Amino acid sequence: MFRFGLIIATVILVVDQVSKLYLIDLMARHPGGIEVASFFNLVMVWNRGVSFGMFAGDDMRWILVAITAVISGIVFLWLRKATNRMLAAGLGLVLGGAIGNIIDRVRLGAVADFFDFDLIFMRWPAFNVADMAIVCGVIVILLENLFQGRKSDKMPS
Repeated sequence: MFRFGLIIATVILVVDQVSKLYLIDLMARHPGGIEVASFFNLVMVWNRGVSFGMFAGDDMRWILVAITAVISGIVFLWLRKATNRMLAAGLGLVLGGAIGNIIDRVRLGAVADFFDFDLIFMRWPAFNVADMAIVCGVIVILLENLFQGRKSDKMPS
């Protein structure tokens, strides 16, 4: 399971970093953004904080790198003990996304976000591939935990 999770983490990391290289260059040529659909735009947002820009500031950069690195280490250790593909996949998604955002903070000083959804009922803050992977990974981990809990409820003790 460990290898499976690492493959997922590596794929996410590569897709995240390649998409950021491409989109940073593209957005430099289109500073006003690009309307892809009436509800979806490509924009350039430098997120110096965490979710929704919380804890933004140059003084927080290295603290956020350290915290994210520690969390990534914990996820890595958890992945080593994963006993099924669903958990390994979820942990791989989280790990790949977290490392992608760490690389941004170290290399660029902030996380590059591009995807901007303006839905009828809300406007979602800009995000990137790493963010999508982290959210999807957490959902997979929660679902795996729920399914494992149901299996253990049905097992005789």
